[in-house]
Amino acid sequence: MPRRKKSSDQPIGVGLTTKQMKRKKPLSAGYLLDIEPITDNQRILFESYKANKHLIAYGAAGTGKTFVTLYNALKDVLDESSSYERIYIVRSLVATREIGFLPGDYEDKSDIYQVPYKHMVKYMFQMSSDADFEMLYGNLKSQDTIKFWSTSFLRGTTLDNAIVIVDEFQNLNFHELDSIITRVGENSKIMFCGDASQTDLQKTNDRNGIVDFMNILRKMPSFDIIEFGIDDIVRSGLVKEYIVAKLESGL
Repeated sequence: MPRRKKSSDQPIGVGLTTKQMKRKKPLSAGYLLDIEPITDNQRILFESYKANKHLIAYGAAGTGKTFVTLYNALKDVLDESSSYERIYIVRSLVATREIGFLPGDYEDKSDIYQVPYKHMVKYMFQMSSDADFEMLYGNLKSQDTIKFWSTSFLRGTTLDNAIVIVDEFQNLNFHELDSIITRVGENSKIMFCGDASQTDLQKTNDRNGIVDFMNILRKMPSFDIIEFGIDDIVRSGLVKEYIVAKLESGL
């Protein structure tokens, strides 16, 4: 996990800007902790983001790919000087791609997949209590700063003024990846995070589609592609030991 530096508190509701006034319960970037990279590839990811690049961050688990991407996206969206209005986190909710197989309405079905991102966001803010964080996170969702979308709901949509994070992209086939990237509209950027060696796709054509998709993006100057390896693993103890042993075993 990247290093955190404590930031000063800023009250909500004082000197609201036009961008903040559009939100139900305004927030500012002042609530975010100052987080710094702790590995070389995390640093490269920070720099590529600041250079306004579209990104693919892929490789070993436990390297902070999604965390760093989401942190930079939140920092941008909460910045009044930024034209980005919201973050879309996109992923396939179930292996069958059919959300209908899960019980409940869309929110019920997607809640379980939102838990890891909620935990990440909690690490990014300096809050005095769990209750305060729950209120803050609820505000982020209610004001549409963070929106969770399944690949099943993207057709016919154009994502303008947004930062799109496609997480676990290794579990999406070429058609899905193609559909997602062609939804990106004006003044938006897209970032793909995942580990191609950990795909849940069973069909050879689907797995090969990921390689084809990445080969296309390699030809696009607007994309930076960053590969994370064993040296970038930031989890400690048993988890890191297991991930390293797994990678060294070729699994």
